[in-house]
Amino acid sequence: MDLEKSPQPPGRQAPEGCLAVAIRLPVRIVVLVLVVPVRMVWDALVVAGRFLTDTVLRPLGRALLWLGRALFVWPLIGLWRYVVVPVGKGLGLLGKVLVVIPLTWLYRSVLIPLGHALVWVYARVLTPVARGVWWLLAAVGTGVYAGLAWLARYLLVVPAGWVYAWLLTPLGHAIAACARGLAWLVGTVATGIGVALYWIARVVLVLPAIALWRWVLVPVGRVLAVVAREVGDALGHAWRVAGRISLAVGRALAALFRLVFVEPVRWVYRTVLTPVGHAVRDAVLRPAAALARSVGRATREALAAARESVRQARADVRRMLFGEPEPAERIDRREPTGRETRTLGRSTTALTKD
Repeated sequence: MDLEKSPQPPGRQAPEGCLAVAIRLPVRIVVLVLVVPVRMVWDALVVAGRFLTDTVLRPLGRALLWLGRALFVWPLIGLWRYVVVPVGKGLGLLGKVLVVIPLTWLYRSVLIPLGHALVWVYARVLTPVARGVWWLLAAVGTGVYAGLAWLARYLLVVPAGWVYAWLLTPLGHAIAACARGLAWLVGTVATGIGVALYWIARVVLVLPAIALWRWVLVPVGRVLAVVAREVGDALGHAWRVAGRISLAVGRALAALFRLVFVEPVRWVYRTVLTPVGHAVRDAVLRPAAALARSVGRATREALAAARESVRQARADVRRMLFGEPEPAERIDRREPTGRETRTLGRSTTALTKD
């Protein structure tokens, strides 16, 4: 078994016409000359846009967001929390006292008894009366309906059936036969006219349009397709080449900027500013910090001594005015002290010890 796949044979490239070969190189040169400045300007705009976004737009957006919160969101939250919600609760309580409770009392004390009375009247009075009136009207209506049905049958239905059978049916058959003949005549004439118009349109419009499409538009379209394909390929190739040129120019400018500005600044920082900073730190800042710490320590000790003196003087004045304070009375909490406390190896407690 062969574990290594054999390389696939290269695909067969379609043959190209002389027109594509003739216009490819000039088009690529012209497009490259036109696209390189555009690509470099585009890359410069991209870099400037990223720098502007990182340094200006994003901090400005955050500041505007914080300002919007400070001007709108937080005041609205405070207004909702401390004004609208208490006012809504007060209005709800007021509505409950002025509307809900009176309506509940009216429903329970007035409407429910009135509804019960109306139900009793409907069930005990109106229902029997309505049933009697309905029975009477049903009997009268049955008789009237029977009479009217007999009159309608012999005055309308029978004469109408005779007229339909002996007059309207023959007349309709005759009209239908005339309509069929007229439709056949109109269809024959329309078919002849349609065939004539079809052949006229075919000879006058279709055949010239087919010839124009086949012998003019198709060759022109093929030429334009080749030109458009080559222009598109040239644009893609030029855009990629312009990207590489723009990258090389950007790297060269970055290297020049680093050589002209960054390296001198780094050299000045390492060889001049760092030794000067170390000398200033060792000669000025550290002695000044040590002096400040010693002064602070002496100041704290002086303040502590002064506070202790003031505390002793205040205690002496209180003792002179009010005498010695009485010792606090010791309360027996029934708890062992010192060595008599309970240990982990003993079971004796203050409550069980003799």
